[in-house]
Order: sequence, then C-alpha cells, then structure tokens
Amino acid sequence: MPPAPQQWQPRHNPWLITVSVMMAVFMEVLDTSIANVALPHIAGSLSATTDEATWVLTSYLVSNAIILPMTGWLGNYFGRKRVLITCITLFTIASALCGLAWSLPTLIIARILQGAGGGAMVPIAQAIMLESFPPQKRGQAMAVFAMGVVVAPILGPTVGGWITDNYSWRWIFYINLPVGIAAALMARWVVEDPPYIQRNAKADIDFIGFGLLAIWLATLQIILDKGQEADWFGAHWICWFTATSIASFIGFIAWEFYTEHPLVDLRVFKNRNFAIGVILMTSLGAILYGTTAQLPLFLQTLMGYPALQAGYALSPRGVAAFATTLVVGRLVGKIPMRWMLGFGFVMLAVSSFMLGNINLQVSQTDVIWPSIINGIAISFIFVPLTTTTMSQLAQQQLGNASGLYNLMRNLGGSIGIAFVTTMLARGAQVHQAYLVGDLTPTDAAFKHTLAATTGALAQQTDPATAKTQAYAVIANTLDQQAHLLAFVDVFMLFGALALCGIPLLLLFKKVKSPQKPAPGAH
Repeated sequence: MPPAPQQWQPRHNPWLITVSVMMAVFMEVLDTSIANVALPHIAGSLSATTDEATWVLTSYLVSNAIILPMTGWLGNYFGRKRVLITCITLFTIASALCGLAWSLPTLIIARILQGAGGGAMVPIAQAIMLESFPPQKRGQAMAVFAMGVVVAPILGPTVGGWITDNYSWRWIFYINLPVGIAAALMARWVVEDPPYIQRNAKADIDFIGFGLLAIWLATLQIILDKGQEADWFGAHWICWFTATSIASFIGFIAWEFYTEHPLVDLRVFKNRNFAIGVILMTSLGAILYGTTAQLPLFLQTLMGYPALQAGYALSPRGVAAFATTLVVGRLVGKIPMRWMLGFGFVMLAVSSFMLGNINLQVSQTDVIWPSIINGIAISFIFVPLTTTTMSQLAQQQLGNASGLYNLMRNLGGSIGIAFVTTMLARGAQVHQAYLVGDLTPTDAAFKHTLAATTGALAQQTDPATAKTQAYAVIANTLDQQAHLLAFVDVFMLFGALALCGIPLLLLFKKVKSPQKPAPGAH
C-alpha cells in the first residue's frame, strides 16, 4: 500500500536540499535591499537623477510581487523543480544583464526580469523545506529559512555599501553569478517533486486572474513606492492608480472564487491559523523593513554617519538574528508557540520604544543594543510564526500558501517603508510648526539662546553678520529637532504595532507536538 501523501520524504538528505535552496533564497532576498545604498552611484553612472534611479528598486518589487502568489499554480502547471531551476537561471542571467546595463531603461528591464525570476524562489524554497523535513524538525528548517529571509535584508545595505565603495555598483549584481550557477546545479541534483505535485500542462490558464492580479499588485506597489514623492492624493495619477488597484483587487478576489481553475487558491484563508499568521507576518514585515529603512536614515541625516558606518552600526542586529535562530529552531516543539511568539512581540516592542528615546547626543552603543534586541525578537517571532501558520495545512497546500505568505511579508515591508517616508516628511513639518511657536522675541529661552549664539559668533565677524548667522544656527537646530521628533514618533508607533499583535496570538489553534517517526521510518 503506498504511503499517504503527508508521509512522503525525499530521497536525499533534507539538509542537503536545504543548502541548495537556501543559496537561492539568500541571493534573492539580499537583492531586495542591496541596491538601496548604490542608487546615487547608479544615477551618476547612467546619467539619471536619483528620483529616476529609484525605479531600479520599484521595478524589481513590482515584478517580484506579481509572481509571488502564482507560485503554487506555476509549480502544479510546470512542475515545482522545473520552475525552481528556471527561476534561478532567469535570476542569474538577469543579474548579469543588470551589471552590463548601459542605460537606466536597460537596467530597469533587467531588474524586472530579475524580480520575475526571484519571485517564485522564496515560496518554493519554503514549501520544499517544509515538505522535506518531518513535522518534528520543521522548526529547525524554518530557523535556517529565517536566516535567509530575515538576515539578508538587514545585511543588504552594508554589503551593498562596501561593494560600491570599494569596487563598483555593477558588482552588487555580478556577485550573484557564481551563487546562481551553484544553486541551479545543486537544485537539479537534489530537489525532486513530491508525488502529489502532478504536472498538469493541460489545465486552463487563468488569464483573467493573472491580468487582475498583475494590475492590482503593480499599481499598489507603485503607489507605495512613489506616493510620498508625488504628494499622495494630491497627484491625480495616484488617485487613478488607487481606484484601479482597488477595483482590480475586488475583481481578482471575486474571480478566483468563481473560476474552476483559479490562479491563486484563496480558500486557504479559511484556515484560521493561516489567516491570523498572514496578518501577523504583514505587520512584522512592516516593522522589519520600516526599521531597516529608518535607522540608517537617522544615523546618516541627523548623526552624520557615512553610509558604510551606518551599515556597520546595524550589523549587530543581523548577527543577533542569525545566532538566535539557531537556538529558536531547537526550542520549537519544546516550548509552547504562543509563549515564544509573545516573548518575541514584547521584545520587538521594547526595542522600538528604546529607539523611541533617541536624541542627537546618543552614542553608537545606544543604537546597537536596541538593534540587538530587535534581531533577537524577530527570530523569536519568525520561526514559530511560520511553523504555526503552516501547521494546519496539508502538504498539497504548502506551495500555494507559501506564495501568499511571502507576498504579504513583502507587501507589509512596502507599506512599512511608505509609512516611514511619509511620517518622517510630514511629521517633521508638523513638529516644526509647533516648535516655531516658541521662537518669539518675548520667549526668554529664545532670547537667551539668540544672545549667547550671537555673542559666540561675534568673535569671528561683525555684530550684524553674527546676529544673522545666529538666526540661521537656531533655524538649523529647530529643523534637526523637528526631524528627530518625527523619527521618535515612528519608532513609538512601531512599538505600539508590535504590542497590537499579542492579542491575536490567543486566536491560534494549539499546534499539537508532532509524533516522532517510528524506528526505521524515512
């Protein structure tokens, strides 16, 4: 009698499979953030403005987002192993084209291809790892997966800054070539399709679903990336894109439930653990990517750190996340998931509130310790959250579920970054408006500061010029304080968002500890 589908195990060692797919995952996730610090260099090299160069990031995220939820369908239509190898190959070739790009349009086209190739790699790798390990070892598997998905975006700006400063921005793409070739060869050798993944090339292609999905995600991603730059709903095209995105989203949901062979099986959201897990992962993505975008900005714009030094200040966060995942993977199954998740969200809130106490006199240590706590917290959340979210699903559902799960993590990240850029720009204006109310000739503190600053400057120039310069110094201090308060507000809001996730943990169905396999079982 053939074994049940849920008992299937691969022929090769699961850890060997893990090495092959994690090379591709780390490479792909690293590329979501590695180009950020190189944008000024790219713009200068290709005769473009910095604003135009941001399409290098947007184009990648758009194509990546469109492919992500299609992962389950692609695996069933073409075969999962074939899709994985094709994606790695496309990503590697596109990386070479990015490095060779001779103009901004060619680089953007290459980045679209790169995003399309990378979109399916992460969810396919996650599904393969969940299937390859027995249930009692899936926590360890997700710990290794977390190292790629959590640590890579944190290290991206540091690695990108070092390569750009010491070599050329083109090498941030060229470094993918040896990794991609090795990953494709290893995947061809050790990865195999489970028996329940039946290649079905005769099935109807859901063209309508694909069109609605592409329009919805493309418009949404462009709105999130360009919204603040275009003054949000002050721009007519943002209004039209928003209406289009909402209409296509509603149409996509309705069509996918109506059609017989949907592109994305949304019925998986009927599983309570999966639905709650997706909500929590979206908020975690917003905090993770938002903090990753905000902290270097604070260090560079207000503290005067160079890009590479700002990256070094954040690197302990990645080291802490990497080290903690090794421990958390072994704790899964021994400590209740809710306890681990609760501890993780509390620590995430603590780290955000600690960063909310920053000022312009903080030392590097004052930034490093909250970053370390943040890295520990993310590891305590990511590993048990992924394990719990997928715990109630059949193996046949993992491919489709992984695509949706990773899509919402990425969208959460885009929302977090858009929130940060908007709050910093507009929050600084609000605080400046409040603070300037105290800078009046009748305010004693203002009069004292103006007199002291004028007196200090008068030693180097005439009194009239000194007074003009004193006003400029005070205005600059006001601007810095307004921006500082905007940073504080965002960190505090991230802390509150982390605490809001804790009540949702009570809605998870309890995950039963998996039984150990019988002696001699594979």
